[in-house]
Amino acid sequence: MASISETYIENRERIQPDDTNNYGAAHGGNIMRWMDEIGALSAMRHAGETCVTAHVNNLDFRRPVPQGDTCAIVAYAYETGRTSIRVRLQAFHEQPRTGEREQTTDSYFVFVAIDEDGEPTEVPDLTVEGDRCEQLRDAALAGEAGD
Repeated sequence: MASISETYIENRERIQPDDTNNYGAAHGGNIMRWMDEIGALSAMRHAGETCVTAHVNNLDFRRPVPQGDTCAIVAYAYETGRTSIRVRLQAFHEQPRTGEREQTTDSYFVFVAIDEDGEPTEVPDLTVEGDRCEQLRDAALAGEAGD
């Protein structure tokens, strides 16, 4: 059984020319794919099983991520059901030289744990240990409720 902070994963993608749309910014489909991949890793870290995407809640692209810059993606599990894991995902436009960030996307994905036969399988409860876990969970629940 993992704690919320143990499911926290952060990854970066440098925006290359083949990642961009006609406007020289990261193609939204690429950002969604990267979020989905990192979210699944976060869910699997908790479940100890393969996890597949079941639902995406409000994926709004607020700002572009220009070619040459970095898209930083943060994911963490914040709530579980019987076979499901809810993961908050945030994407940021990050300056590669300074690390300065501006949030571009905030979304909530639901993943389902599956067994070797592709059938849903139960997941353990997610533990909330310490202030950081509480802050992450509370921020996710408040953001999801606001959608």
